[in-house]
Amino acid sequence: MEHLPLLRPHFFFTTAPMPCPYLEGRMERKIVTELNGSDARGFHDQLSRAGFRRSHSIAYAPACVGCNACVPVRVVASGFKMNRTFRRLWDRNADLKARIVPARATAEQYRLFNAYQESRHTGSDMALMGFYDYRAMVEDSPIDTGLVEFRDATGSLKAVCLMDRMDDGVSGVYSFYETVDPTRSFGTYVILWLIRTALAQGLPYVYLGYWIANSRKMAYKTRFQPLETYGPGGWSPMMSSS
Repeated sequence: MEHLPLLRPHFFFTTAPMPCPYLEGRMERKIVTELNGSDARGFHDQLSRAGFRRSHSIAYAPACVGCNACVPVRVVASGFKMNRTFRRLWDRNADLKARIVPARATAEQYRLFNAYQESRHTGSDMALMGFYDYRAMVEDSPIDTGLVEFRDATGSLKAVCLMDRMDDGVSGVYSFYETVDPTRSFGTYVILWLIRTALAQGLPYVYLGYWIANSRKMAYKTRFQPLETYGPGGWSPMMSSS
């Protein structure tokens, strides 16, 4: 197990069991801690390297009894190669322009967010989020967070990525996008953009959150090789199944 020195004392708590959103019939628990104070960014980076994720001003990691299905993953940017499928997709979206803007919620973003939830996650908790819930998700961050807006040649907003900047990479916190034309694969394009951005900035990793072997929602993450997983021995390479 990788042991990391804390910058100052922090308190950790476990949540009450709730139904798992990814694996039917399982219960989910998390260990959580607040990100606050002058060392919030450094503390967040340490926790991210230990498999935690951020939501609002909270860092969390799975703490489920009898289950270790959630596996933290990160892309090794320097080793990533654009295969033929990725190159075609990148060229197909050549009209998109990415712009990093401050983490401030807008009505335009929320309309796209709401349409995405209705299309992909009907009935989920996120599909029930109002504008003020969305604004809290975007703006309630004590660390270096930005929004990446992707627009086409007409200026139409096609995709958005909430991105945390870290000392060893970038973290894709949450992405949403237009789903009308599936051939555009905006979700995949966003990850390709994150990898290219990390490379351009000399950062080694793109953190993609948790991968779950038996969850179709998470299967796409294994396409971005080389991928590392976090376990009891720290980070180690995930072997590609392709």
